[in-house]
Amino acid sequence: MIRLLFVGDIMGGSGRRAIQANLEPLVDRERVDFVVANVENVAGGFGITTAVMAELDPFPVQVWTTGNHVWDKKEGIPLLDAHPSLLRPANYPAGNPGRGWCVEETATGVPVAVINLQGQALMAPIDNAFRCADRVLEEIAAEHPEVRVILVDMHAEATSEKQAMGWYLDGRVTAVLGTHTHVPTADERILPEGTAFQTDVGMTGPYESIIGMRPEKVLERFLYNTPRPFEPAKRGIELRGALVDADDESGRALAIRRVRVEGP
Repeated sequence: MIRLLFVGDIMGGSGRRAIQANLEPLVDRERVDFVVANVENVAGGFGITTAVMAELDPFPVQVWTTGNHVWDKKEGIPLLDAHPSLLRPANYPAGNPGRGWCVEETATGVPVAVINLQGQALMAPIDNAFRCADRVLEEIAAEHPEVRVILVDMHAEATSEKQAMGWYLDGRVTAVLGTHTHVPTADERILPEGTAFQTDVGMTGPYESIIGMRPEKVLERFLYNTPRPFEPAKRGIELRGALVDADDESGRALAIRRVRVEGP
């Protein structure tokens, strides 16, 4: 058996503080074998930067996933080619920088594949995530036939689309875990064919906020219907995510539970 930890969208400086204070103790306490974290909001709430990724590199994370905001800071885009374990959604059209999946190993040598996908509903046009998932699974089987454990970050707006991906991949991957909406859902479960699923694992960052941003800034936009600059919030910091236990021989999920660590 191996234990996977998936850390929800790290939101700005507050999210980074949560990682700095809580990740290593959590990994030790829960005896985690492999960590995946979403970093599309890690630099000021939008995108990634070289300095921020250098700040996070020392922490025990094997794979970094992202989403639609990964393109928001130009200086971060070259990292997608330079950083082998930093992913962007696999269903962006061919020709874009970076890669949408990778295989890394646990400390004991168990290979784990991570796939990053992005939804279509209520988001900018992009290739079909379901057809892309089929292609990527074929590629993994061809290039890494030894892989049994596969985790999918389904970065999407619509709960229905995230749930549909869970059912579509049930029995073919170990876990489908949703990101992007920053609100943790209470529907963690093992689907009938052995895939762990949660619609959204939540964010790692400030929960005294509106999905990570200062409430007054967001409220102004709703009240006046005109653009307002968003500003990341700083209070109510929590690390959120999911723990998945898996059989490393079959790839089937054995258990899933939500993670919530308060502070600093």
